[in-house]
Amino acid sequence: MSKPIYHRQSRTPSSEQYQLMSGEQRLGHLDLHFGNSEVFGTLVLDAETPDKEIEELIEQIDEDLVLSSDVAREDFFVRVYVGREITLFSDELLRDEYIANGHEDLDA
Repeated sequence: MSKPIYHRQSRTPSSEQYQLMSGEQRLGHLDLHFGNSEVFGTLVLDAETPDKEIEELIEQIDEDLVLSSDVAREDFFVRVYVGREITLFSDELLRDEYIANGHEDLDA
């Protein structure tokens, strides 16, 4: 597996979200949560991936994002899932759809 490209979607003082890409192809989504001495990750891959490639990807994530962070970690826990994004929900998207359907702005 080639080195992933990380597109950060959000960041808080203790967590980050990334979209993982390989060139133009989306590999999946990654959530990282930084504790006092552990880092917890949730990796959702878009397609079935051989175990060896998943291990290599986790090692690359550890090197690129976890070890380079300001958190000294004793362990890195990663849960890996395979799935696909069905939709993105947000208040702003709902408001735009509501207005587009001929209703007045909810904030008015």
